[in-house]
Amino acid sequence: MSIQITNYQCPACTGPLHFAGESGKLECEYCGCRYSVQEIEALYADKEAAAVAAAQAAAQKPAEGDDDWHEAEGLKAYTCPSCGARLFCDETTAATSCPYCGNPTVVPGQFQGLLRPDYVIPFKLDKNAAIDALKNYYKGKRLLPRAFTEQNHIEEIKGVYVPFWLFDGRVDADIHYKATRESSHVSGKYRVTVTDHFSVRRAGTLDFSRIPADASTKMPDAFMDSIEPFDYKDLKPFSTAYLPGYLADIYDVPAKEASQRAIRRACSTAVTQMNATTAGYTSCTPVNQSVRMPEIQPRYALLPVWMLSTRWNGKSYLFAMNGQTGKLIGDLPVSMGRWWAWFFGIAGPLAAVIGALAYFL
Repeated sequence: MSIQITNYQCPACTGPLHFAGESGKLECEYCGCRYSVQEIEALYADKEAAAVAAAQAAAQKPAEGDDDWHEAEGLKAYTCPSCGARLFCDETTAATSCPYCGNPTVVPGQFQGLLRPDYVIPFKLDKNAAIDALKNYYKGKRLLPRAFTEQNHIEEIKGVYVPFWLFDGRVDADIHYKATRESSHVSGKYRVTVTDHFSVRRAGTLDFSRIPADASTKMPDAFMDSIEPFDYKDLKPFSTAYLPGYLADIYDVPAKEASQRAIRRACSTAVTQMNATTAGYTSCTPVNQSVRMPEIQPRYALLPVWMLSTRWNGKSYLFAMNGQTGKLIGDLPVSMGRWWAWFFGIAGPLAAVIGALAYFL
């Protein structure tokens, strides 16, 4: 059933359309025509509705003997409406492109009911910006092998709309501390130190809005946390018209599971904020605390991320870049030769200073 998926093609020349962050419009790669999101939404509304209906009908059919919908080992098969090629996708894939004709492909049936995002932040930065960011990331890394920057080549680069849960909630915190304050004065030949002891209490509530937690098991949590923050001023009501030209996944981490990460982050922040109000004491140690987030409200969003994969000396290195702000993070190799040179460059002079001090003392 080819109508289970939708290809976004230029109304003027039928060339592939892709969403361009710089213009905020869908652009044709061949004739250069540009269309607003609203125009494409209106143009493809009927096709998307038909695709959703086809997916629902296909889901009710038995898998055995069904040549149009094949599921095996976590894969789903579709037929490209443009060239007729068979497309095999992961169960969570919601947007991709045909490897044969290159047409951007969206699976509207993946966005039914609770799987439909509330929001999307469109890509602002393109592939070239991601490549430039990676090159800049190499600069200033003194322990990076020189050959890595010269011989390392990008193996794969892809723009992905990553599913995120955005959580709103309020933290109630009540913390008791034992605190001391020391003062000293000279009395005759002696310096007298006076230590006063206090019982300190801090209690209050902190409101949190849109705490992000990625909802895809494919994405490393540490990378997704590191490329924050996203600017939520750019949040748009979800539309599949933002997806052509990029990959997109639906969530496979439920909101309840992801909420535990958000709760830990919010509670940790609340404790830090409370601790910051206890300045002025010589010491202040928490002895009892109640920090909880009784209610948390999830919202579902797709956020833009560039994923870059490189390979050097037989090993793969993964990088992630925020497709809105350009913040990039990734793993880099370390040149042991440079590391030892740096170590001895620091250790040598330090040892000389310590030796000189020991001689004179």
